[in-house]
Amino acid sequence: MLTFSHIWVLLLLPLPLLVRLLPPLQQQGQAVRTPFFNELIELSGGEASHGAVTPRQTLSRQVMVTLCWLLLLSALARPQWLEEPVVKESPARDLLLAVDLSASMETRDFAGQDGEKINRLAAVKEVLDEFLSRRQGDRVALIFFGSAPFIQAPFTEDLATCRALLAEAQVGMAGPKTMLGDTIGLAVNMFKESEVEAKTMILLTDGNDSGSKVEPEEAASIAHDRGITIYPVGVGDPEAAGEEKLDEESMERIAATTSGRYYWAGDRQDLAEIYQRIDDLHPHKVDSISFRPRRDLFHWPLALALLLSMALPLSRLLGQGRRKA
Repeated sequence: MLTFSHIWVLLLLPLPLLVRLLPPLQQQGQAVRTPFFNELIELSGGEASHGAVTPRQTLSRQVMVTLCWLLLLSALARPQWLEEPVVKESPARDLLLAVDLSASMETRDFAGQDGEKINRLAAVKEVLDEFLSRRQGDRVALIFFGSAPFIQAPFTEDLATCRALLAEAQVGMAGPKTMLGDTIGLAVNMFKESEVEAKTMILLTDGNDSGSKVEPEEAASIAHDRGITIYPVGVGDPEAAGEEKLDEESMERIAATTSGRYYWAGDRQDLAEIYQRIDDLHPHKVDSISFRPRRDLFHWPLALALLLSMALPLSRLLGQGRRKA
């Protein structure tokens, strides 16, 4: 589509007509005397007379001058061609997945897709892989934690890489313990550079905190101040003893502090339903940014005006030559 960036310049179109309405300039003065006056008259093809002589413009010359004026105004109005809109989608949500790799995740109390018993981590990986496959438009980060939390993937839209890193996770690769508080603290630092409104963390664990430098509830309070919502997901046994016992009370406090919700998964089906519920609580959103590229065209009318202005004196010389002949 053709448009003009400075359309107001076209208001100058009638300016030459207004100039012609002005009275001609009159001034008294002595003419220049030349000994070859008659030769000049003969060469110009005119006739000598008293007073100033204004040569009449031919129709072709008037048309060319008018075209030059129109083309110059068109160039000054800066014509542009609007290209097709370009739409860019930017993520409207940052999602952080924190996965427990402590030794207790080796417990085989989940059923896989084929019905056979698998360990807790394998069940988590199966369901999380499906969950990540539906996260187009989100930025996703990945933390593995055990005796210490480790950033496995920073916030990225490259979901294929996140899924590959998740598939390579093994029980115990981050240590045998469960540092929940430190994991939440690391997540808070990762969200520092986030500029989106929806900041969500899914904390998946099967145990209780085993000596973090920052208490889980205190870390959750800091996360709340930073606008982060935490959804703890428990896959462990609340009736177990020692460090393998799932601390549901702590999980519920973390969720309540950050305006989230605690879920417990007894089997793989429960785990899949939990992720669906979280997805429903925070529906997929994408911010679209669209713009239309502009291509300047002012050089075309400017070039035509230049060519016409060069042709004006040439046409006059040709006309004089014809008259002389």
